[in-house]
Amino acid sequence: MTAHANILTPGTLADTAAARVTVTAAPGRLSLRARGELGAIEGALGLSLPGKIGGRSQDNGIEALCLGPDEWVLLTAPENVASVVAAAAAVYDAHPHSLVDVSARETTVAIDGPRVLDLLCLGMARDPESIAEGEGRRTLFDGQTVLLWRDGATKFRMDVWHSFAPHLLGLLEIGCRELAAETL
Repeated sequence: MTAHANILTPGTLADTAAARVTVTAAPGRLSLRARGELGAIEGALGLSLPGKIGGRSQDNGIEALCLGPDEWVLLTAPENVASVVAAAAAVYDAHPHSLVDVSARETTVAIDGPRVLDLLCLGMARDPESIAEGEGRRTLFDGQTVLLWRDGATKFRMDVWHSFAPHLLGLLEIGCRELAAETL
């Protein structure tokens, strides 16, 4: 099992009238690749995997985001990772797949507030408003691959690889201050 890591201490990085950026506690994170009929894997996980790219589902303590036709990221509590891996391994002979614990790979940041869409546009070519509430996307932020989860109208989560986190968090912090200064 991959060691659970978070290179940044959870807590609020920026909190302005425009937006708030908070490093969250690191979830357990798994990368799933599978093709064909997914019934055996879904049964083992206790979760229906979303079939549409960007679609999300949640059940049995697991949240899934479809990243491609045969690719999902699964989030769960860190203490549940081993049991999720074991459950999927139990159906491997019936349905070969790849399930890899990548918990130590990324930092998760919560981003919310009245100008969150403007803040995200500072580093994204994609219009974050095009991501429906309850969906997510793999996209680029300042040239770095991130996962962007839209949890509400003005509420997002961004998963970024640890090595890029200090740079991207610095940009988000500066953006919060600049956008807040515009509202004065």
